[in-house]
Amino acid sequence: MTQVVLGENEGIDSALRRFKRQVSKAGILADVKYHRHFETPQEKRKRKAVAARRKRRFR
Repeated sequence: MTQVVLGENEGIDSALRRFKRQVSKAGILADVKYHRHFETPQEKRKRKAVAARRKRRFR
């Protein structure tokens, strides 16, 4: 669960930006998108292969 604690002089806009950044970093929206519909085994293999390629590229 992503939480954002507002600082003393922090505005709502900056807190919202931090929240959105944390959600995208955690991959929460991508996870929701994947679980919205049934994923066939072929789609699952393809998604994992793409994720592995992406992970290798950043190492």
